[in-house]
Amino acid sequence: MNDPDTSPNDLRQSLTRLRSELAAHPKLDEESRGSIRQVLGEIERSLSENQSAAARPPSSRLEALAVRFEAGHPTLSASLREFIELLGSAGL
Repeated sequence: MNDPDTSPNDLRQSLTRLRSELAAHPKLDEESRGSIRQVLGEIERSLSENQSAAARPPSSRLEALAVRFEAGHPTLSASLREFIELLGSAGL
């Protein structure tokens, strides 16, 4: 279910917004913050290197983080889920 209108630029813009939101959550513990940064960094590198979809990190790791943050950080959890949907619509 790829959306031809979802471009790598859309993904990069969403990634930037997600990073800004992450920075705005001072109560997020460093382990959680590091986990998100690691996955987002892998996605960013994949986009920069124009790797094939098969080589990109799985959205399942982001989904697990979204579930983990659901109660304590619902806004961040929702943003992660939106990004996961965008990745899916781009076929990643």
